[in-house]
Formats: sequence, C-alpha cells, structure tokens
Amino acid sequence: MTSADVPSLFEQAMQRYQEGAAPAELIDSFIAITEQSPNQSAGWTCLAWLQLLDEQPQAALRSAKTAVRLNPQDPQARINLSLAMLETGAKGVREHVEIVQRVMAMAPEMTGDLQKSIADGLVRKPGWKAMEKLKAWLAG
Repeated sequence: MTSADVPSLFEQAMQRYQEGAAPAELIDSFIAITEQSPNQSAGWTCLAWLQLLDEQPQAALRSAKTAVRLNPQDPQARINLSLAMLETGAKGVREHVEIVQRVMAMAPEMTGDLQKSIADGLVRKPGWKAMEKLKAWLAG
C-alpha cells in the first residue's frame, strides 16, 4: 500500500461528515487539518461550517475570514463568512452576498453545490435563522 492509497486526514474527515457525524466530533480533525496545512482554504472553509453548525459563531467568523483571505473566489467560504457575520452581528454582509450572487450568475454549475450546502445546513440545524435569511437573499 502506498501513501496515495491512504485517504488524507481531510478526506477521512469529509467522509465522516457525509456519513452524518456530528459537527462537534469533527471540529478537532479540521483544526488539525488547518494546523497541518494553514494555507489550504478548504480546511478553513470546512472548519467554519462546522463551527457554525456547532453554535460557535465567533470561532466561525475567524475561520471564515481566513478561508476568504486564502481563496476570495470560493463562494462557500463567502457563504460561511456571511453566516458568521449575521450570527455575530458584524457589518458588511451585503458585500459577501453580492459576490456569491455574481459567482452563481457567472458559474451556474456551482449553484447546485451551493444549494445542496444550504439545504444540508438547514437539515443539520433546523430553524437556522441566519441561513434562512441568506437563502432568501441568494434566491432574490
């Protein structure tokens, strides 16, 4: 077996998430991933998402800001940042929502993935007011 055959820590953690693991169970794995690869935006994006689901909006705000700084074009990172800003009462949400709307208009193939993510968030955290508000903004 070569190292290419062994799933990465990121792949393992993503698999556990897709299998329904609770966000709280995965946060430490994604903290380790971001410590191991601090310039990989995907790890920060996932960490912010899990922190949002686990009612850690301040931590999610820090993680999402890092993800957006590392990859400003990533619409999921912008969604996470918008959610964290809504949850913490931070100003400037509209700018990030408008960027996501532009990405969705220019790259419609990404829209389906973003809609799945939003739906997943609402299933994992029913009644999530910030997500419901963001979903309405993106639809309008």
